[in-house]
Parts: sequence; C-alpha cells; structure tokens
Amino acid sequence: MTVAVLVLLALTAGGGLALMVLDERLRPAWAALTLVVPLGIAAVLAWAAGPVSGGWLQAVLLLAVAAAVSAGGPVATAVLRSADPTSASVAGGPSDPEVLRGGAWIGVLERVAIAGTLLAGWPEGLAVVLAVKGLGRFAELRAPAAAERFILGTLASALWAVGCVGVVVLLRR
Repeated sequence: MTVAVLVLLALTAGGGLALMVLDERLRPAWAALTLVVPLGIAAVLAWAAGPVSGGWLQAVLLLAVAAAVSAGGPVATAVLRSADPTSASVAGGPSDPEVLRGGAWIGVLERVAIAGTLLAGWPEGLAVVLAVKGLGRFAELRAPAAAERFILGTLASALWAVGCVGVVVLLRR
C-alpha cells in the first residue's frame, strides 16, 4: 500500500506542476479535482497501511512536500475562481496586477513553511507563518476584494499543505 501512496503523491505533485504551467485563466476550476482525488485516496491508503519507516517514509515525505508546493497553487486558484467566477475578467481579479502581487510565490513559500513546521513537530509554526503573511499584506488588505482573495487563498493554500503533510503523519504513527 505504501507504493500506491507514493504513486498517488507523485501523480498529485506532477499534476500540480502540469497545471502550474498553464495560464490560470485557461485552467478550468474542475482541474483541481484531478489533484484532490489522488491526495484523498493516498490519505485513505496511508491510514489503512499503518506505520512505515526508513526510506519509504522519507520518499513519502519528499513527495508530500512536493505535492503541497506544486499543487497548492492550482487548488487555491480553483477555490478563488469558484468563490467568484467573474474575478478573472473584472478589476480586482487575477488579471489586475496591482491586487496582491507576488501571491503565487508567497503561496509556494507559505506551503513550504507550513509543511516544514508540521513535519518538524512544531504546529505552532503554522500561526507564525500565517501571522507573518498577514502582517506583510496588511497595507494591501484595506480593499475588500483584496482582503477576500487573501483570506480564501491563504486558507485554501494552508489547508492543502496540511492535507499533504497529513499523509506523512498517517504513515508515521
């Protein structure tokens, strides 16, 4: 079962990379399901498999972090698009370069930091990461559209990273 978990995490990470290459305006929101479903199946299999250690656990750990980083952006984008399907064509949406610039790179770093703190056994680090992100964006969050995008994107991104790390936690027990 551990091999199946590895394959599913690799598919999730690879699918995330493939979707990252596409312009987000061309990426259908339903494409995120191609990432969520294999991660969910991997979690169920990890729960059923029981504890693993050594090289298997290290491989799962690396693929889980890769899935968190690569697939989190497309998942967060799908959540944002689902919340406001017109956002791609109106001011304040992703096409407006002045609203939350650098969000994709900040999201990548956020997911790396979240995965790292949780895998290191320091869940309090989650609060630190999210607080730093909020403080860094504080001035930009006065605009209602920016605040909404910030909250939705951050929660989707963080929950995705936590879900990916959860597969590792299920195999560590």
